Amino acid sequence: MKLEIISAYETTFKGEADSVTLPGELGSFTVLKNHAALISVLVKGEVKYTTPEGEEKSLPIEGGIADVNHNVISVCIY
Repeated sequence: MKLEIISAYETTFKGEADSVTLPGELGSFTVLKNHAALISVLVKGEVKYTTPEGEEKSLPIEGGIADVNHNVISVCIY
């Protein structure tokens, strides 16, 4: 899957990810390959993702919006 994490100031990450866990308004949720399309409000927490090499990374956020569509995850954070 392609993951892009952007803010008003910079692109924080752009690359491939095997899984992405996001802090949704109704609780954390994980996106895997071929996930159904969705748009979600994000709350304060951590965006966690695993690279194809198996490396686990995380990024603290204050909130934002996530869009999942056709194995592309776009995350706008603040």
